[in-house]
Amino acid sequence: MATAFISIGANLGKRVQTCEQALVRLDAHPALRLVRRSSLYETEPRGDLDQPPFVNLAAELNTSLEPEDLLRLLEDTEVDLGRRPTRRWGPRVIDLDLLLYDQLILQTQTLVIPHPRMHERRFVLVPLEEIAPELRDPRTGRTFSEILSEMSETGGWVRRLDASVNSA
Repeated sequence: MATAFISIGANLGKRVQTCEQALVRLDAHPALRLVRRSSLYETEPRGDLDQPPFVNLAAELNTSLEPEDLLRLLEDTEVDLGRRPTRRWGPRVIDLDLLLYDQLILQTQTLVIPHPRMHERRFVLVPLEEIAPELRDPRTGRTFSEILSEMSETGGWVRRLDASVNSA
């Protein structure tokens, strides 16, 4: 079994509910097992700032799927939960990104691991650091905690949501 880390986000509709549904669907898949997940965070949109804030979290999964197959499963789950094509960095009902797959470094036409922009995104690093502070970037060997501590505020604001929030 491989270990994969994913980022989950939504800024349209019932953001928290949709993110939670994504986790339930993924954990129900026979080739996946949810190991741990982060708290929920409300985060600043990146790129196109004229949209609602996102709800984001990170999750660690054990999987028997190969990276490309896991990516297809994430994309299929997005469609099942109502994601439709939109402009780049635009609002979305759900967004599932494959961040890491073991310590693999991979670049194909459809997939780059580690995720190529995760180091620039506080909304990815804060939840990831919560569940795996010792995790190291396979490219640099640095922990994501170290990368996060050196990140400028241009990575966007991130606020942990109260655990009682269920319909944000």
